[in-house]
Amino acid sequence: MISGVGAVNQILSKDAGSVTGMSPTGAPTGIDAGQSFAAMVSDVADRTIGTLQNAEQVSVKALQGDADMRQVADAVMNAEQSLQAAVAIRDKIVTAYLEISRMAI
Repeated sequence: MISGVGAVNQILSKDAGSVTGMSPTGAPTGIDAGQSFAAMVSDVADRTIGTLQNAEQVSVKALQGDADMRQVADAVMNAEQSLQAAVAIRDKIVTAYLEISRMAI
């Protein structure tokens, strides 16, 4: 299963430094939820891109003889997990948007 999704909670807790607590509905108090969600999505996308670039760099190093196959396999597997997590998050966001757009106002 995708273990990268657990990192979202770490990102939220790290980015929400000004959070003073949680409201009864579970929403953080003391921060703008729209900005924190956008920052979280942006951070996850940046980390995914970085992981993919790292895997590419390690693969090139292996072709040059500077990295062993274990390092390449680890980097590629990490990149694959990050990409799968990003695609899953994207799919959930698109599904939520489509459900909201179908709602009667």
